[in-house]
Amino acid sequence: MLFPKKTLDRQLTKRSEEVKFCRKCVVSNQRPRIIFDEEGVCSACHYAEIKHNGIDWKKKEEMLCDLLNKYRLKDGSYDCIVPASGGKDSVYVAHQLKYKYGMHPFTVTWAPFMYTDIGWENYINFKDQGFDNLLCFPDGKIHRKLSRLAFELLGDAWEPFAYGQKAYAFHIAAKFNVPLIFYGENGEIEYGGSTKNMEKSVEQITDWKNFYYKGSGVDELIQYGLEAGLFNKEEVKENSFSLYRPPLPQELEKVKPEMHWFAFYKKWVPQENYYYAVEHTGFQANFDGRSEGTYSKYASLDDKTDGFHFYLAYIKFGIGRATSDVAHEIRDGHLTREEGVSLVRRYDGEFPNKYFKEFLDYLSISENEFWEVIDFYRSLSPHLWKKGVDKWELLHQVR
Repeated sequence: MLFPKKTLDRQLTKRSEEVKFCRKCVVSNQRPRIIFDEEGVCSACHYAEIKHNGIDWKKKEEMLCDLLNKYRLKDGSYDCIVPASGGKDSVYVAHQLKYKYGMHPFTVTWAPFMYTDIGWENYINFKDQGFDNLLCFPDGKIHRKLSRLAFELLGDAWEPFAYGQKAYAFHIAAKFNVPLIFYGENGEIEYGGSTKNMEKSVEQITDWKNFYYKGSGVDELIQYGLEAGLFNKEEVKENSFSLYRPPLPQELEKVKPEMHWFAFYKKWVPQENYYYAVEHTGFQANFDGRSEGTYSKYASLDDKTDGFHFYLAYIKFGIGRATSDVAHEIRDGHLTREEGVSLVRRYDGEFPNKYFKEFLDYLSISENEFWEVIDFYRSLSPHLWKKGVDKWELLHQVR
């Protein structure tokens, strides 16, 4: 490791040492910002009940149409920005906006660390269905170094993707003078997290640090990288990392971009988004069948590093990729809890071996260094993990 054992993931200090699993789905109270009621039901399940039974979606669509009528341009100029990977969800949003609601979306893509074959094919298939698209690959040298820093200091090499995924659309909105931005779903309410924005169609940039960046940010990684000698002073110039931060306030003030969740206006069901994407853009599921760590074959397919993002969540919180997929499908009525428990116990925590060597090469670390980081994050969770003679044991599993 580059540093004395240290973490900047400030979510870890806020976990309850008493582990509980939701009575309706399979998620645990270790998920950051999730709320359990007195009956042991999580906030995501409560929102799902509202989503399926307590919202007038016809009225919500009328609100969407009013919003789009305000911004739609008749000359064909871009009138909204849609961050789009070519995955099922962004395909659904962009295609609906253009072909159902008559908007002229400019789709923008913050590239994965390492495209998978299926991810690249789906991206090409999507943009060839009538979408202007701007694909951004950030400086590869800097990106790799940030990813290594995030792996060690945050327990998630994926974090630099999150920085760009949030900020890039705002940069393009500012540069092209397009004030309306659409993202897909509010993950905090759909998957379990803060309920702060449950009744809002928008979020504030000030929410990003705590909701998506683990209570830290890119500037802390840069400082640690400079102190460790991973970055040199030439690399850490004022604008070297501008795409990882939101635009400057004066740039935002000119355009005043609004970011809306499409899922605020249209009921969000990932499985139905998948079918929609297959029908309208030729979206393809994973060539190999299910993804490592889960039973699903159509979500988070773009990046060779995705499996490690979910695996590190399993290490830090005791819940992995299968838990996330199962919990949502239980809430949407596609699985019973009994079926979900069986899937979680079968697949959660499965090691993402397929791209392991490429992941190590990308971060320029050895296999021993990888496991040193993994063991460090396990050691921060004695309420979740116990070290035996020759392996670690997860102390709590869903039942």
